[in-house]
Amino acid sequence: MKNKRYIISGGGTGGHIYPAIAIANKIKETESDAFIVFVGALGKMEMEKVPQEGYKIHGLWISGIQRKQWWRNLLFPFKLTVSFFQALLLWLKYRPHMIIGTGGFASGPILFIGNLLGSRTLLQEQNSYAGITNKLLAYKANKIAVSYAGMEKYFPKEKLVLTGNPVRENLLEVEIDKKEALSFFGLDDSKKTLVILGGSLGAQKVNETIANHLFLFESLGLQLIWQCGKLYYEEFKNFSSASIKIFPFVREMDYLYTAADIIVSRAGAASISELCLVGKPVLLIPSPNVAENHQYYNAHSLEINNAALMIEEKDLPNKFKDVFTQLAVSSEKQQALSKNIRALAQPQATEKIIQQIHQII
Repeated sequence: MKNKRYIISGGGTGGHIYPAIAIANKIKETESDAFIVFVGALGKMEMEKVPQEGYKIHGLWISGIQRKQWWRNLLFPFKLTVSFFQALLLWLKYRPHMIIGTGGFASGPILFIGNLLGSRTLLQEQNSYAGITNKLLAYKANKIAVSYAGMEKYFPKEKLVLTGNPVRENLLEVEIDKKEALSFFGLDDSKKTLVILGGSLGAQKVNETIANHLFLFESLGLQLIWQCGKLYYEEFKNFSSASIKIFPFVREMDYLYTAADIIVSRAGAASISELCLVGKPVLLIPSPNVAENHQYYNAHSLEINNAALMIEEKDLPNKFKDVFTQLAVSSEKQQALSKNIRALAQPQATEKIIQQIHQII
């Protein structure tokens, strides 16, 4: 079948957006005549990130359920109704052969309409603890691509295929040497480098912890590349120095990972997939402010395989100094973590998903 039409939907966080973009890029690589359009949620980061990659995106007027600020849910039924109507109009406009959902509430209406009107659908679940949107859509989907074994507790077993998570293409064949990467960030190639990744938007508790331990990093002879997030850049940018480089966001992730000797990171699914591929020693600080606490389960799955260390956010004041110091001074521990996390990498994830897409169609 030529000239296939695809709708790809997912968003809210980088963990949903970057796999979606990776899948779209691989579709275009294998089908030059394919038509691809994205569907996201108005006001969310996909509305900025997807056009930067050259794709058109439509925004639905939808938001997720607020677990703490309950009064913000008063408009939810109306937003959901409007979003289903918007999704129906988009389906009628494009009549896609296939709809691919990578998670997040934005994907719900268009996948539901697609299932109802006869489009083939594939879900991609990045986390070890399945999101509510994908769980609701699972029984009508043709296939569900997952990144962890044992996901039959959430989804119909006969629909599951273990593929791993798609990662950004520039991480698959990195040809940058470390000296070049450090020079890119203006750092000293004679020092070890700590990289801090607080997620796409940033993380207050992670940033505060790093700021409170700058003396520790200096005493350990470390220099820093600190991605603090665009929400927190103004608050923390004054900590910049010759050995501390602070950014709201880093697009050149191939340079960033090459420069790193140790990484402190949130535990989003996309980040973990990239960290497995990169194979550097990692300390994970899962965000407690995510649906179903899925980052904890992602991090725990690595911790039990001795592939990463983990500190829960609530334990940072009491544990960070000791845990990080033990990691920083033990080359044996660093080597073990690197070896074990690299063993979990699935660099062919995107190709496996594309194979499933072609089989379904």
